[in-house]
Amino acid sequence: MYTVKQLASLAGITPRTLRHYDAIGLLKPESTGANGYRYYGEESLLRLQQILLYRELDLPLEDIKRIMSRPGFEVPAALESHRKALEHRLERTNRLIQTVDDTILHLKGIKNISQKQLFEAFSEEQQEEYAREAEQMYDAETVRASNRKWKAYSTAEKQRIGEEGNAAYEAILAAMPKGASSPEAQAGVELWRKHMDYFWTPDPDQLLGLAEMYNVDPRFKANFDKIDPRLAGFMLEAVKVYVGNKK
Repeated sequence: MYTVKQLASLAGITPRTLRHYDAIGLLKPESTGANGYRYYGEESLLRLQQILLYRELDLPLEDIKRIMSRPGFEVPAALESHRKALEHRLERTNRLIQTVDDTILHLKGIKNISQKQLFEAFSEEQQEEYAREAEQMYDAETVRASNRKWKAYSTAEKQRIGEEGNAAYEAILAAMPKGASSPEAQAGVELWRKHMDYFWTPDPDQLLGLAEMYNVDPRFKANFDKIDPRLAGFMLEAVKVYVGNKK
């Protein structure tokens, strides 16, 4: 049996995290000693592994609790699901690495690639994630409605939506030499704003919040930096002009 401190050390998390999992009913200790110490056995270890795997896939604790509380939840089946999700993530990571490598060769003059190829890593799944992240800054119902909307699209429609999203980023990139307030940059922002309608329709403040997130969230900033380290900052300035013109 493991104490809170021992299990936290084993799993690489903090004792406070374990106590929080206990408090919300996600991971209860298997027994509690007369001294008030919580004790965890092998069943708890397996459950904690599941929780941490779901967290690695960015699931909120509330969703994890709901999934693991379903009748018929089985660890082997869950592990198979985790493996498939991780394989999908690995494939995407490998595509991003290939895009970075190709861009490096392009910048060194060794390999010519088109602007479209610069954006190949921004798949339709990535476009969906961008919108979903923005929605989560506001309310859960918007997220659920957006997910329902996205799932209703056909495979061909999703492909087209991804291409339209990339076209918006390409337009903004091409307008950088002309300035954030230029008609070309503002047209690019308008394309980007219309693209969001496939997922949800942000108001001007939410649109600005999304552009700000592209600059402060390391994951999104890294993707923009692969294209051009100035792109996220330029896009924020262009969106500020766009929002200012709408108010």
